[in-house]
Amino acid sequence: MAQPDTKKIFFENLSGAGKAIAVLTSGGDAQGMNAAVRAVVRMGTYVGAKVYFIREGYQGMVDGGENIIEATWESVSSMLQVGGTVIGSARCKDFRTHEGRLKAALNLVKLGITNLCVIGGDGSLTGANLFREEWSGLLAELVEQGSIERQSVETYSALHIVGMVGSIDNDFCGTDMTIGTDSALHRIIEVVDAIMTTAQSHQRTFVLEVMGRHCGYLALVSALACGADWVLIPEMPPEDGWEEKMCQKLSATRSRGTRLNIIIVAEGAIDRHGKPITSSIVKDLVVKCLGFDTRVTILGHVQRGGTPSAFDRILASRMGVEAVLALLETTANTPACVVSLSGNQSVRLPLMECVQMTQEVQKAMDEKKFEEAVKLRGRSFENNLKTYKLLAHRKPESELPVSNFNVAVLNVGAPAAGMNAAVRSAVRVGISEGHKMFAVSDGFEGFYKGQIKEIKWADVGGWTGQGGSLLGTKRTLPAKHVGKIAEQMRTHNINALLVIGGFEALESLLQLYEARATYEEFCIPMCMLPATISNNVPGTDLSIGADTALNAIVETCDRIKQSASGTKRRVFIIETMGGYCGYLATVAGLAAGADAAYIYEEPFDIRDLQANVEHLTEKMKTSIQRGLVLRNENSNENYTTDFIYQLYSEEGKGVFDCRKNVLGHMQQGGAPSPFDRNFGTKISAKAMQWVTKKLVETFRQGRVFANTEDSCCLLGMRRRALVFQPVVQLKGETDFVHRIPKEQWWLKLRPLMKILAKYKTSYDVSDSGQLEHVVHHLPKDSDASVAM
Repeated sequence: MAQPDTKKIFFENLSGAGKAIAVLTSGGDAQGMNAAVRAVVRMGTYVGAKVYFIREGYQGMVDGGENIIEATWESVSSMLQVGGTVIGSARCKDFRTHEGRLKAALNLVKLGITNLCVIGGDGSLTGANLFREEWSGLLAELVEQGSIERQSVETYSALHIVGMVGSIDNDFCGTDMTIGTDSALHRIIEVVDAIMTTAQSHQRTFVLEVMGRHCGYLALVSALACGADWVLIPEMPPEDGWEEKMCQKLSATRSRGTRLNIIIVAEGAIDRHGKPITSSIVKDLVVKCLGFDTRVTILGHVQRGGTPSAFDRILASRMGVEAVLALLETTANTPACVVSLSGNQSVRLPLMECVQMTQEVQKAMDEKKFEEAVKLRGRSFENNLKTYKLLAHRKPESELPVSNFNVAVLNVGAPAAGMNAAVRSAVRVGISEGHKMFAVSDGFEGFYKGQIKEIKWADVGGWTGQGGSLLGTKRTLPAKHVGKIAEQMRTHNINALLVIGGFEALESLLQLYEARATYEEFCIPMCMLPATISNNVPGTDLSIGADTALNAIVETCDRIKQSASGTKRRVFIIETMGGYCGYLATVAGLAAGADAAYIYEEPFDIRDLQANVEHLTEKMKTSIQRGLVLRNENSNENYTTDFIYQLYSEEGKGVFDCRKNVLGHMQQGGAPSPFDRNFGTKISAKAMQWVTKKLVETFRQGRVFANTEDSCCLLGMRRRALVFQPVVQLKGETDFVHRIPKEQWWLKLRPLMKILAKYKTSYDVSDSGQLEHVVHHLPKDSDASVAM
């Protein structure tokens, strides 16, 4: 396919010729490890390095022999969608001894391996760093023993280490998300959603125990994602007397008509005195104090298993490629580093700084400095905890501030999973801030028709896990009805507006901003949250709903590919939604291991189609049995899905046959993913706090009057930060004809997808992670947690 002209630094300058890279997985397994292994092998092979698997982690390195084998391009085919780690992982006592590390060093030197890519937790990465520090001494010892030649010491003088954190607990400081965490959250939320239906039927209380011996991340985020009544985590034990408070909360929830309660307990939960709080203790307490029918479900290793989520596959693929680039750039003086995620950007951090920070968290917990432990966990964890407290625990009416402001919430455009979580968050935060909240049904169409009513705290209970839009949403723009909308705003005395939606929501806010000149009713704070599966809104890297759609596409691609197993060679042509925006096709292509993805932003012609067919034909003649080609619905008006299907069918005759699928509206449906639930919840809470601040700032002489650009904003995720941007300033960044931003960050992922599909291409490394320090890598005044 045609390549965009770019004059930046390309990785062709970084040759891997003559280098040997070994990849191993160590410690507990995590979904997505295979995607990381695949990316390391293919990127390493692509740059001309020799790449080796080390089977069974450090044990395989110590034992050597057939445990260290050269990897080929084909050896990592069909592993992207497989959970766990196909190269094995084992706890290794031998590697903790000097003799064991000496054996490991000998096995590596025999094969000329001086670059190690370690995928594991803090213990595995600490072991790798110790090995690196001892390397020259170990080689000297091997020379003395006569095991290696003296020349080998000079040839293999330095061992380079790059780590990737694979852990479902997300307990490693320095990264927002570790490989496997998102998939574990998927497993938990699937169980919680299933349990909620049976709990509701029988009016039961369920106590769910999730993994997290030393870290409460999974418990906290799953509680946030399902709207649990109570959560118990090791970092922030409940205050003394928590038993009574929890029972009061459960009782109050039932008295408002709710038929179930959900309590989530991390396996390492403790009280203020360090005494364990187990799920059975919580169950006995509820039964004794309240007499509720209560059951316990311990999720156990279900959380480690299953297929990796789209997020984990993309994260692991990006990190794997970044790890190879980091190894190509290392010198003898480069410290061992960890490739990690900050916001939406990959960064490189000194490995031992991250390990020390992680150990400081445990130390703070041991010393009962719990507030410090929460801060050390990072801004993402701290924000999750604050947001959960804000949404789960309702203050008594007497403690609420009285603002006398009315805030309206509405959905605009096509439905997107996560919209309901955002509405719930807005309503509850608004009520906590003392506002009266109003819900508008059916977008601006409902607004001008007067479908506006007050919405209370209890009205949004259970909304987090619901797909679609419970408020109702329409694509109607306000321009033709501004007079009637202004009248409704006067009638209900609306002082601020929160609009949740896609490109139509942006257009709506621009129209309301223009209408300020005619109608003073629109001179109020207005904020938009991007919510669209297409992810085509300017001013944000991510939109609510896009992750759920990606998971739907990737799961379908997995099933479709599996349908061809055991048959002759087959290529699938799959059409995705997105309008003119190629985000879904590109990122789903990366996550599903596609051979090509046709999009509007990267023009293609018949020569490109022909080259793709020939490329697939070559691959099919080897061991590859299945091909996957994605096409964005509006990528080209002439090269339609039918045309591409017929072309591939004709040109592939005798080598492969073809099938096509149009995925359609299944991409818009379904329960929201954990990512979308949390992203929607957290940005909505942040937006409501901004609304409150603006209302206070603009309240003069008994009324709200806001007519500046910065009082009509979009809240979006930009690289590492959540940023409020005036919608007027976004006009210049927008292609209104095709309803897409003029610049889109994910286009930089396209060469990565092509490289992993064995195409020769240029990969821009100018935006690649540079070595930073863990204490400075987060922006000072922003939440860089990308939802999680």
